[in-house]
Amino acid sequence: MNTQRVSALPDKRQAVAVVTASVSRHLDADIEPTVSALNKLSITAELVEWDDPSVQWGEFALVLVRSPWDYSTRLPDYLAWIDRVDALSVLVNSAAVLRWSSDKHYLIDLEHAGVPIIPSTFLHTGDAVTLPSVGEFVVKPAVSAGSRDTQRYRSNESEKGALHAKRLLAQGRDVLIQPYIRSVDERGETALVCFDGVVSHALRKGPILSHGSAMRTVDGLYAVEDISVRAPTSEEIDVAALVTAAIPSSGPPTYVRIDLVEGDGGEVLVLEVEANEPSLFLDLVPGSAEKYAAAIARHLLK
Repeated sequence: MNTQRVSALPDKRQAVAVVTASVSRHLDADIEPTVSALNKLSITAELVEWDDPSVQWGEFALVLVRSPWDYSTRLPDYLAWIDRVDALSVLVNSAAVLRWSSDKHYLIDLEHAGVPIIPSTFLHTGDAVTLPSVGEFVVKPAVSAGSRDTQRYRSNESEKGALHAKRLLAQGRDVLIQPYIRSVDERGETALVCFDGVVSHALRKGPILSHGSAMRTVDGLYAVEDISVRAPTSEEIDVAALVTAAIPSSGPPTYVRIDLVEGDGGEVLVLEVEANEPSLFLDLVPGSAEKYAAAIARHLLK
């Protein structure tokens, strides 16, 4: 493989594998700015698909997990791939972080660590389906991406919600039930992006779950979203710090997107933590790709 080298490390090959999937390689808007920013640091970046059997993972100094957006429908294969690559190269994020972030049971870990989360109930095969009796609620798979198979229900739609949950359980999928947070309809979510534990930028994500209409998706992979740049509050930054400290790792993850909402009392609550294959919206925030590349390059210096 013909690779460029970082002058500080003349004895190491410095090629980075930027990992995507065949279904998402032309949809991930973060790929181009990531590759461009790495190239500016004299780091060669090669776009590869995670399930391509011809890829020699050991030839790369680092494997950057960018957008394997079909992982949630192929989780056993994906977890086996993580273990295989971890034995051959340096994974970013680490194998432990990727595994943890791939299943929303991580919310239990966060709650135990004192992180404020949306109240979350998990159902497993064989469990009775019990839904909130008051207020709107959301039913979603514990392993999912892009809001697929996620639906919002009114309090008088418990029968529909139960059928949804039972359908997921019949497929062998654990279910997550949460109250719908009303502030999302007006304020949206705040998506905080952190590199090496430091906040880089934040976005406003508009509401995507509505009543009476099917969710609009892009190629069935992820929901169409209304995204804009937002300045985070000090409270949101503080909660993000709690999250990064609670993620099981020897240090903060190289990259993570933390999706936050405002509770009924104005408190900041964690909706999701995306440290596996998150959209980082680098194309919307000047300089963010360079911060991302710098965080990746620091792993090459270890």
